[in-house]
Amino acid sequence: METDLIFNHGVELPEFAAFPLIDNSDGRQRLRDYYEDLIQIGRDTGAGVILDTPTWMANPDRAKAVGYAAEDLPRVTRDAVALVRSVSNEHADAAICVSVQIGPQGDGYAPGMASAKLAADYHRPQIAAAKEAGADVISAYTLGSAAEAIGISLAAQELGIPAVISFVVETDGKLADGTTLADAVTQLADTANPLAIMVNCAHPDHIANGFDGGNWEVKLAGIVANASRQSHEELDNAEVLDDGDPDELSRQLADLKGSHSGVRILGGCCGTDLRHLRKIAERVAAT
Repeated sequence: METDLIFNHGVELPEFAAFPLIDNSDGRQRLRDYYEDLIQIGRDTGAGVILDTPTWMANPDRAKAVGYAAEDLPRVTRDAVALVRSVSNEHADAAICVSVQIGPQGDGYAPGMASAKLAADYHRPQIAAAKEAGADVISAYTLGSAAEAIGISLAAQELGIPAVISFVVETDGKLADGTTLADAVTQLADTANPLAIMVNCAHPDHIANGFDGGNWEVKLAGIVANASRQSHEELDNAEVLDDGDPDELSRQLADLKGSHSGVRILGGCCGTDLRHLRKIAERVAAT
C-alpha cells in the first residue's frame, strides 16, 4: 500500500509511515477506499480478504521519527482497527479478516531483534491494543530474525490473539543476519507455532533461492511478494517505482502455491498495487 500511495497517488508518507493517515479525514478516506477496492477483488474472484491496518511502523522506535510518542501508539492501533472494522461491517457477507499489522523494531531490511524475550516485551503493547480493539489476528511482517518472530508470536499467544508471522529474505533467499529461511521457519514453528508463517517483501525469484526441498516448506502458509526484482538497497534508494509485470507475478505466485501445499495466503508488497492483487486472485481462482 505504501509504495502505491507514494508513487501512484502522490501521497507524502514521511519516513514511509502510513499510520498517520488514521489521524486525518483525507487519510482515513484513502484507506477506506483502498479496503473497499480489496473487498471488491475478493467478491469478483471468490477470494477471502485480509484487511491489514496501516500500523507497520507504529512502534516506539520508528514512530518517534514522525512525532508520535510511545503512549500515543495504543490509541493509534485501536483507531486503525475501528476504521477497518467499520468497513468490514458494511460487507458482512464477505470473507474478511481484520488484521493489525506489526513491523520490526528497526529497519525491515536489517537483522531483527536478537532476543525473543525482549521482542515479546517490546511488541506486547501493540499486540495488547490489537486484542483490546477486537482485531481477528495480528500480522507481523518483514521480520529479519527468528528471535523477534518468536517473541511476537509468544506474546500473541499470551494475550490470546492469533499471530501471522512473516520473514523477509534478501536476494539469496536468506534473512539479513544470514539465517536460512529453512532454519528461521523451523525455529519459529517448533518454538511458538503461530497461526501462519509467511515470507514477504522479496521477489518470487529471491524467495525461491531460499527453498531447498526440505519438509519445512510445508509449514509455509503465505507469500506476499515484491513485483520488483531489485535488491532491498536498490528499493530504498529508488526514485521511480519498479512495478514489475503483474501478469508474471501472478503466474509465479500461482506456481508457488501449486508447488507448496501449505500456502493459502498470497499478496503483494513493494511495487505492487491493486492491478497485481487482482491478477493474483484471478489466476489462483482459475487454477
